[in-house]
Amino acid sequence: MVENIISEKSFSLEELSSIVGGILTKVSDVRITRVAPPKLADENTLALAMNEEEIENLASSKACAVLVPLGVNLENISTIEVERPRLAFMKLLNVFYIAPDTPRNIHPTAVVSPEAKLGNNVSIGANVVVSRDAVIGDNTALMPNVYIGKGAKIGSDCLFHPGVNVGDFVEVGDRCILHHGVSLGADGFSFVTETPNNIEQARNEGAIKETNTDVKVFKIPSLGSVTIGDDVEIGANTTIDRGTIENTTIGSQTKIDNLVMIGHNCKIGKACTIVSQVGIAGSCIIGDRVVIAGQAGLKDHVTIGDDSIILAKAGITKSFPKKSVIMGAPAVLRKDFIKRLKYLDEAEIMVQKYKKYQHLLEDYEKFLNEDNKI
Repeated sequence: MVENIISEKSFSLEELSSIVGGILTKVSDVRITRVAPPKLADENTLALAMNEEEIENLASSKACAVLVPLGVNLENISTIEVERPRLAFMKLLNVFYIAPDTPRNIHPTAVVSPEAKLGNNVSIGANVVVSRDAVIGDNTALMPNVYIGKGAKIGSDCLFHPGVNVGDFVEVGDRCILHHGVSLGADGFSFVTETPNNIEQARNEGAIKETNTDVKVFKIPSLGSVTIGDDVEIGANTTIDRGTIENTTIGSQTKIDNLVMIGHNCKIGKACTIVSQVGIAGSCIIGDRVVIAGQAGLKDHVTIGDDSIILAKAGITKSFPKKSVIMGAPAVLRKDFIKRLKYLDEAEIMVQKYKKYQHLLEDYEKFLNEDNKI
C-alpha cells in the first residue's frame, strides 16, 4: 500500500533540481519516485550522498541519480549539486512526504460543545472532546483522542496528533504541530510549607539545622495558562505546565523534541531548539534562538541569553549572558570547562612527578626533623 502511494509521485531530474536550487549534470533520463541513501537506492531513486561516506557507497549503488554537495564531480551518474545539502534534503522530503490520514469533517463519536466555535474546514477525529468556549481555527485537524479544554484557542492550519491534551484557556498559534501525548496546561509543580522546609534552609543557611517531622505541604494553584506562538512544533509526550499567575509562553518558530518538561512560568523565546529529555524548572527565561541539547537540566529562575548553546547533559545552576556556549555539571562556559580539563591533565602529571620524588621529600623531612632535635 505504501509503495503504491510513493510510486504515484514521480519527478524528472529537472523538476527536482529546480525545487532544491541545484546544478544538474544529466547523464541519463530517469523518473524519480523516491529518495534514499545510496545503499537502498534503485534505478528510480534519487540517492542522497551528503557526506564522504555516502559518496563512497555510490560505488555499489543501483541509483542513476544522486544529490551531492557543491563541487562533487562524478562520472556515469546524474548529479544535482547543492550548496546546502541538508536544506535541499528538507525540500526533497517535503516533496515526497505523505501526510497523516487526518479525519474528514467531525467524527460521530466526537464530543463538541455547542458553545465551542469551529472555523472553516476543521477536521475532528474519533473520541475527540472540544469543551465549551473553545475556538478552533480554519483548516485545523484534531486526530483521535485529542482533548481541548474550556476556553482554549487553537489557531489555523494546526495538526494535533492522537492523545494530545490541551488544558483550559491555553492558546496555540497558527500552523503548530503537536505530536502524540503532548500535554499543555497541566498545573504547575508549586507547593509551600507552613515553616521553612529543608530546601529553604539549605538555600538560605547552607545546611539543614532543624527538621519538622509533622510538615504540611500545601498546593499553590495555577491561575495562569500556556501561550504557544506560531509555527511551533512540540514532540511526543512533552509537557508544558500552566503559569502560577501569568502564562507560560513559547515563542514562535520554536521546535521542541520528545520527552521535554517545561515548568510553570517559563518564558521560552523565538526560534529555539530544545532536544529530547531536557528539563526546565519553573520561572526560567530562555532567550531567542537558544539551543538546548539532550538531557540538559535547568534549575528554577535562571536566565539564558539570546543565541546561546547549552550542550548535552549540562546542569544549569546559574544564569548566562547572550551567545554563551555552556557545558558541564555544574555548568560553566565551554572555554572554562576546557580550561578545567587542562588543569586536571596537568594535575595528573604533577601527581606522577610527586610519586616519583616522594622518597626524596620524605628523606628531606627526616633530615629537617633530626636537625631540629640538635
